[in-house]
Amino acid sequence: MIGGSEFKAKCLKLMDQVADTGQEIVITKNGCPVSRLVPYRTKPSTFFGRDRGGIRVLGHIVEPVDVEWEAEINPSRILDAN
Repeated sequence: MIGGSEFKAKCLKLMDQVADTGQEIVITKNGCPVSRLVPYRTKPSTFFGRDRGGIRVLGHIVEPVDVEWEAEINPSRILDAN
């Protein structure tokens, strides 16, 4: 939170900070929240591809995992449903 007079004095710097970090700032007047400065984000035109650039694939995506599953170790074991 930041007071209105401090926001007025540092407005351009705070706008750059919000754009860089993506964190919003709440602006107060006499100790009461009156406004929020939030980063501008455009909505993707479609759902497909909206996470592009935000997700990284590590390793080969279709390669088998080097983990032995319990069901493969003892397939005759009956699991208790309780």
